[in-house]
Amino acid sequence: MFMSTLRDLELRHLVALDAVATEGTFARAAERLGYTQSAVSQQIAALERSVGEKVFDRPGGPRAVELTPFGAELLRGGRDLLARVAALTDDLDRFRAGHAGRLTIGTFQSVSSAVLPMVLGRFRAAHPDVEVQLFETDVDEELEEHLERGQTEVSFLVGEVDEPAISGFESRLLLTDPFVLIARPGQFPSGPVSLADFADEPLIGQHPNSCQLLNEAGLRSAGLDPSYVFRSNDNGTVAAMVRAGMGVAVMPLLCTEPLDPRTELHPLDPPIPGRQVSIAWRAGRTLSPAADAFVELTTAVCAELSEPDERFDLAAATVSS
Repeated sequence: MFMSTLRDLELRHLVALDAVATEGTFARAAERLGYTQSAVSQQIAALERSVGEKVFDRPGGPRAVELTPFGAELLRGGRDLLARVAALTDDLDRFRAGHAGRLTIGTFQSVSSAVLPMVLGRFRAAHPDVEVQLFETDVDEELEEHLERGQTEVSFLVGEVDEPAISGFESRLLLTDPFVLIARPGQFPSGPVSLADFADEPLIGQHPNSCQLLNEAGLRSAGLDPSYVFRSNDNGTVAAMVRAGMGVAVMPLLCTEPLDPRTELHPLDPPIPGRQVSIAWRAGRTLSPAADAFVELTTAVCAELSEPDERFDLAAATVSS
């Protein structure tokens, strides 16, 4: 009987119980809560009906009411419950503001090194208590599978995502990342390099993935049939092989280290279609406030990365959103 009727107990009943016990009278409790005295009396009466016990002894007159033993026990547990509700309210307020919770992000190598440091640096400054977890792979299918299963909330993807009805994802195109030539300093005159100028150079590339396949298709459409002497999916290894004189490489700009004095970057002449980088989430899913903030911040950072940068002397191949 008791356990079943306790389910009818409401938080406002416990608030009234705490106020009357603290203030000693229904009148002062009503002033504290901003209610009428009759409203407080009704809430205490409803509480007593719910629990099937008296919670106050009422001596009458101006004397203060006193908790019954049952009322004292109920108040002890009730205050614990109210404290937990207050803590939950604070947690939810912080979550709603994007200041709490967990954010899981799918990413791939070049975004992790060239984009995420800027994004997460600003994100952590604004949302220091959000736990961020990354899932990193250069396999497009794995990024999409994790996103589809809810193992990541948002994910960077290569290419412009199909319509939600087809892909199951909603997305935002962040930027178009141009392909550039990586060579040793002085190997070619500064500025754009034609494909004919490096057609006889040994090529270093990645193992086949979406970016590499796009790269090779672009070179072939421009008249160069690429043949590779070495492949690695690690961007740093590709650059190291170029520095060692093993050959040249064509890679997306985000995969390179533009400020590395041991290599030199050149726009391609004619340019080949760049790769598109998007951020996606499951279609129809409400994003957490932290994820919403991350998407907006990522969009802003990528817009900055899309602006021409004279340091790289890549005006003809600068990324554009």
